[in-house]
Amino acid sequence: MNSRFRRFATLCAFATLWICAAAQAASVRAWLDRNQMQLGETVTLNVQVDGDMQAQAPDFSALSADFGMTGTQSSSSMNIVNGKSSSSMLWAVGLSPKRAGTFTIPALTVDGQRTQPLTLVVAAPSAAATQPGGDVFVETQADPLSPYVQQQVLLTVKLYFAVNLVDGNLDDPQVKGAVVRKLGQDSHYRAQVGSRSYNVVERHYALTPENNGAMSVPPIVFRGHAMDANGGGFFFNQGRAIGAQSPAIALNVRPRPAASGTDTWLPARSMSLTATGIDATTHAQVGEPLTLTLRLEAQGLGFEQLPKLELPKIDGADIYPDKPVTQDKDDGQWLYGVRERKFAIVPNRVGPLTLPPITIAWWDTAHDNAQTAQLPAITLNVLPAVANATPTAPSQTQPAPTAQSPAAAVTNIAPAPIVADTAELRLWRSLAFVALALWMATLIAWIVWLVAQRRKQPPATPSSREPQDSPRVRRAFADACKREDANATARTLLAWARLTRPELRNLGELRQAVSDSGQAVAIADLERAAYGAGKSDSLSFADLARIFAHGPAVGVRMGRGEPASPLPELYPSYR
Repeated sequence: MNSRFRRFATLCAFATLWICAAAQAASVRAWLDRNQMQLGETVTLNVQVDGDMQAQAPDFSALSADFGMTGTQSSSSMNIVNGKSSSSMLWAVGLSPKRAGTFTIPALTVDGQRTQPLTLVVAAPSAAATQPGGDVFVETQADPLSPYVQQQVLLTVKLYFAVNLVDGNLDDPQVKGAVVRKLGQDSHYRAQVGSRSYNVVERHYALTPENNGAMSVPPIVFRGHAMDANGGGFFFNQGRAIGAQSPAIALNVRPRPAASGTDTWLPARSMSLTATGIDATTHAQVGEPLTLTLRLEAQGLGFEQLPKLELPKIDGADIYPDKPVTQDKDDGQWLYGVRERKFAIVPNRVGPLTLPPITIAWWDTAHDNAQTAQLPAITLNVLPAVANATPTAPSQTQPAPTAQSPAAAVTNIAPAPIVADTAELRLWRSLAFVALALWMATLIAWIVWLVAQRRKQPPATPSSREPQDSPRVRRAFADACKREDANATARTLLAWARLTRPELRNLGELRQAVSDSGQAVAIADLERAAYGAGKSDSLSFADLARIFAHGPAVGVRMGRGEPASPLPELYPSYR
């Protein structure tokens, strides 16, 4: 009878565990913060599992075909109510649809259970979202629309918004077959468009086509969040998601005209060639170097497009060029390339010296014709070198000075011998030896004192016993790296380090505490990925698992004082 009762009790216990497990599995769910949106906006997909804080993150890679993922975050929570505890894990990923249409979010596997598929309807951007009159819209302008190859195109991007933005990102133009450089700083102002007042952010770019033919400037996309009294997504509670994009711009890039010649192709708005340091009034002598500085500056070209500054061979002089100096600058609308170089010109004969003219051909894009920047020739009159101050040997025909001549009197005077005071020298030599002996004695005494102090200190022997929780934390860190969860990786890495250094409070202190420079760099990348805006391009979870395979290199702290924190004290004391 007792054996039957025990079997019955065992079956009831298994049945109770099975029911609890089924109830827990049924709590896995996924949802979107909204089921309808417009192209250019962002939607948040939330996946939550209750009862297991060690569950692995779902695999979102199946969504990459239809969506761009703007960031994945995770959080865990534990609640105790009336003595009963409950825990949950939540993952949230921002999704940006790549096209308009109806999408199905497939079932995701979490903790051995599968979520329900979800449906998302993405509508094409409305006219109000991309044209004046909406809450936000983007305008782009290109000047000129038919540039020459390698000619600068001024691309102006304006973001108009009539709402309070929580955050936002305005993409930089990415044009295939062209070099794009940002000019100056963003301009902020207000503008009236129709009956609405807008805040405006204006940017300028220098776009340089590298090949002739048809070229398209893709739409410039803005994504952000506006303040919304009703709130936004469950996890990314940053307001209402908004977005806009500008229309594409078509460019017709013309080839180099035949009238430009065969020299280096320089399509510029303006160009100047100047020379300083030498002119027609410059005093020149044989062997005396003259410095000529040439400067070439072009509006609408980068310095790498400008030709190198050289001087031809000059008859009657040697040329020693200096290292060229180059730079790019801008005034907010135009790019200016600058080349500057100094030349040392040393005349080697008496007479006229002619510096030849310098001519650089370029194409004036403002007037669409060929131009030349030139420097005229300069002629100098080179004088003989100044006589050397070193006396030369007397000529054999020169009469020898007589005893009565002043020269003979000067040459017959012998220099007086220098007599040294030997007693004074011996005194100073003795004082120097005494000072050296005292210095050596002091140095030896200081070294002996240091050795004695070190012998008094007990050797710092770090504990070789591994904490009991180390294997568990090591596995949790490895699992977080496998699922590429930046927040979980940061949390488990800090917990692993605290097993040895309990006083560590954050990743900043851990980065300063590690003795391995490679681990310090990896912690910095992990900080940017876990707490920065967006995903760090330099972070590799595989490298993290390899670098920290043997744990953080923090060692055992021997002192009793608090570790130096990278943050200032919250309540500093004033003494």
